[in-house]
Amino acid sequence: MAAFRLQSCSSPSLSVRSPRSTLLLHVPTRCNLTCNSSFTRFKMSISSTPQTAAIPENNSVLGCGMAAVDFLVAVDSYPNPDDKIRSTSFQVQGGGNAGNALTCAARLGLSPRIISKVADDSQGKAILEELEADGVDTSFMVVSEGGHSTFSYVIVDSQAKTRTCIYTPGYPPMIPEDLSKSNLSSALDDVRFVYFDGVLQETELLSALVVAREAHRRNIPIVIDAESKRERVDDLLNLATYVVCSARFPQVWTEAPSIPAALVSVLLKLPNIKFVIVTLGEDGCMMLERAEAEDLQSEEIDVDELFQKMKQSIDTDATSATSISSDIAKLHAKGIGTVSGKLLLGTAEKIPPSELVDTTGAGDAFIGAVLYALCANMPPERMLPFASQVAAIGCRVLGARAGLPQLTDPRLKPFLLNDPQNVATLL
Repeated sequence: MAAFRLQSCSSPSLSVRSPRSTLLLHVPTRCNLTCNSSFTRFKMSISSTPQTAAIPENNSVLGCGMAAVDFLVAVDSYPNPDDKIRSTSFQVQGGGNAGNALTCAARLGLSPRIISKVADDSQGKAILEELEADGVDTSFMVVSEGGHSTFSYVIVDSQAKTRTCIYTPGYPPMIPEDLSKSNLSSALDDVRFVYFDGVLQETELLSALVVAREAHRRNIPIVIDAESKRERVDDLLNLATYVVCSARFPQVWTEAPSIPAALVSVLLKLPNIKFVIVTLGEDGCMMLERAEAEDLQSEEIDVDELFQKMKQSIDTDATSATSISSDIAKLHAKGIGTVSGKLLLGTAEKIPPSELVDTTGAGDAFIGAVLYALCANMPPERMLPFASQVAAIGCRVLGARAGLPQLTDPRLKPFLLNDPQNVATLL
């Protein structure tokens, strides 16, 4: 039997002032749950003392991917074929994976730049204006004469809490010739990380590879958002430093029997990446972080068994985002192999049904928060709940961007810490 103990938990109150109100938060200073067993040891980081959020000194990031316009309608329930129904609300907002993620990063205090392509139509102008208003540098965007910009129709089912996207790619698409050497060089100057979204089309992937290879040549870390298995995606993944992927991607890409086993396979297939995260919607996220060989324990641990034990230890009554981490170990996946690493599980905030409006762009918000966390050198135990919280805040408003928080949002205070003693570490 595993033995649990609750450690030094105290609960002061924090007064947070915003321009409109004063909010009284009741925040545990330090509340860590430790599990010791003969199999493994792990600790859950529940929450810690809020401190003033800091904007990283080197905070320039470059994103390459889709920038679009979203036409969003909310309906009481999704229509049947040939139905005619009335919408309950309608919004036109900026969209696209890269546009959303970089907008999130900008609101968290980073200085993002974007490489994408729009047409010189009214939608393209609106895309650029909205990005610029949020602090995203669009000077490296390509604007085509003629054609049309990317747009999506998004239908939000208010009853089922689902959203359906109908995506129309822009034309003409970006091609490698759109990127001059001088512009590419300027776009990468003084950049801390380069990010690529997961919905690039064939010619856009070729353009992204030009950017990725130059970033790799300059030793700039690369973050890849992997959504689906397509041609050329492997070429991009082979240059990656960090991978964040959708729930379906790891098993489809690796053909592994489970997500934990698939993450082991990803680290084996991509020996240069430092971690892989899979987002799981309301079930939170899972992360496998690579460790140095000298950190290996003597015994191998089955990664699926480890996952089940960690899952059972999570406090299902907790409503806020948390994370739980294993020890560094030799993690084995049957029929796949073994890696040295640490498995982490992150939970998502339990949003009351009355507050949950729209999950559009939640994954993009998560990645935007990961970019901030990497720039701020956050440990994974804090990065996962922070990114989950940013995504959850955005789900309370219609559209991918309208609800994205600023770094000063009081709901982020408990996740922005500078005290290393409050970081989840193993005993």
